[in-house]
Amino acid sequence: MHIGNDWDIVLKDVFESDDFRNLIIRVNEKYKKSTCFPLKQEVFNAIKLTPYKDVKVVIVGQDPYHGVGEAHGLSFSVLCKKLPPSLQNIYKELYDDLKLEPSNSGNLTCWANEGVLLLNSVLTVEKDKPASHKDLGWQDFTDEIIKRIEKKDDVVVYILWGNFAKSKKTLITNPKHFVIESAHPSPFSARYGFFGSKPFSRCNKILTDNGLSPIDWRVKNNT
Repeated sequence: MHIGNDWDIVLKDVFESDDFRNLIIRVNEKYKKSTCFPLKQEVFNAIKLTPYKDVKVVIVGQDPYHGVGEAHGLSFSVLCKKLPPSLQNIYKELYDDLKLEPSNSGNLTCWANEGVLLLNSVLTVEKDKPASHKDLGWQDFTDEIIKRIEKKDDVVVYILWGNFAKSKKTLITNPKHFVIESAHPSPFSARYGFFGSKPFSRCNKILTDNGLSPIDWRVKNNT
């Protein structure tokens, strides 16, 4: 496995492990037998686009969107023009929190470039079958990513939306790091604690209070 940045060093022992090799074999078999997302070259986009040294914020998702043209390896981010309901609610909260106008683009690569690791716990999915790859072993790998981030000396802010993301709190043990948690932005739960939680301004305050530059949360519109 070659990521192309410092994750290659940070995760070297993981990439060379039998568990990871067997995971990749299982994933490759799934891609051979059925349509899966994201594209194989985009599966590791979260760590490809946000080097270890640059990670300041971690937003945890569950598994990729399972529709055509949506997932591209970043949690909550899509390439298609139709924005998923959860992302629409994220943009509503972003406006209420920071007065940033909602974008018509769902591509959050700009956040990844700012140091926001958009990490799904499961990195692949079969078309139209949510959570279909949850038992392949991805969670052991992505939990290991969090464990390595926990070794960072610089402040890291974890944004955990919903019960699944909150379950990762057991991995967050570094007293220098911070957790912002709320309900999930899904239409089923957003009104029960996501709206009004102001995660973006709270995150930036933590970063600036600790001498780090804030995240530019603006998402450019499609032109």
